[in-house]
Amino acid sequence: MLKFTTAGESHGRALVAIVEGLPAGMPVDSDEINHELKRRQWGYGRGGRMKIEQDHVEILSGVRHGLTLGSPLAMTIANKDWANWTDLMAADPREIAPEKSRRVSVHVRGMRILPVA
Repeated sequence: MLKFTTAGESHGRALVAIVEGLPAGMPVDSDEINHELKRRQWGYGRGGRMKIEQDHVEILSGVRHGLTLGSPLAMTIANKDWANWTDLMAADPREIAPEKSRRVSVHVRGMRILPVA
């Protein structure tokens, strides 16, 4: 069984993908993946961001010399605009201007829940 898991969010540092269930010895070519990523940029839902960003996959593990090892394949696609989002999208708490903060109060079924300061 093939299992495909992704992690990452809009404006985050990168998209991470893990593919499990690939047999050992299967050809994998990052140039072919990059070609498909480029084709995606011209597909449905394309916007202004796709015009300035060129996605590029980096294979982190699971492939040696173009062949799968049989272990999970891990890949990442970096967000080249990350430098402009490091404060706003930081995982660790940071002091940032209130108007830029995502730590805002939330209303849930009439109750006001305040962020932890």
